[in-house]
Amino acid sequence: MSRGFGRRWPWLALGGVALIAALVLAWALQQLYRDADRMPQGGPIELPSTVGEFSLARLDDDQLAVVFFGYTHCPDVCPMSLSVMRQALARLDPETRQRVVPLLISVDPARDDLARLRQYVGFFGPQFIGATGSQAQLSDIADRYGVFWRKVEAGDSAMGYTVDHSASLFIVDSDGEILERVMYSPTPGLLSEALGQVLAAHR
Repeated sequence: MSRGFGRRWPWLALGGVALIAALVLAWALQQLYRDADRMPQGGPIELPSTVGEFSLARLDDDQLAVVFFGYTHCPDVCPMSLSVMRQALARLDPETRQRVVPLLISVDPARDDLARLRQYVGFFGPQFIGATGSQAQLSDIADRYGVFWRKVEAGDSAMGYTVDHSASLFIVDSDGEILERVMYSPTPGLLSEALGQVLAAHR
């Protein structure tokens, strides 16, 4: 009887592996459907900004905003993303360029006051707007746009702390509807392609 069990053992083991794989697949599918339910809903953005009180609702009917969540002390992703926005805008003709509002929302309001934001976004062009707000305001917008961030202590660094954060770009209309979510890229190709398609459809 023990010899019979020994012969069956590999098949029992394979069956156990298959069962575990099936359970993992079911869990993954459940997570996928759950994430689909949590797709960013977007919505209004109203914040103090470098041009006064900013509101998506004040955009012209044919205008769009490209929204990025970051902070001015960011060592790499933020300046790269804003440079990508600048390059994508430069590829548009002057008239079309006026239809796009590049917006940086700082998730580090403790260090990024409007004066610092004004200086920072000025490096990327006069069309760029910097905005921030209270933690409550930022948390509300971040929740609706599916954005996360967290403070990370930087030890003995002169910066004190850094902020890990989402790096997507959002193309939105005056209602805050997310027309495209563009993943992070160090080159402007993805954003340029998305802008071209959205601008052509949004007239």
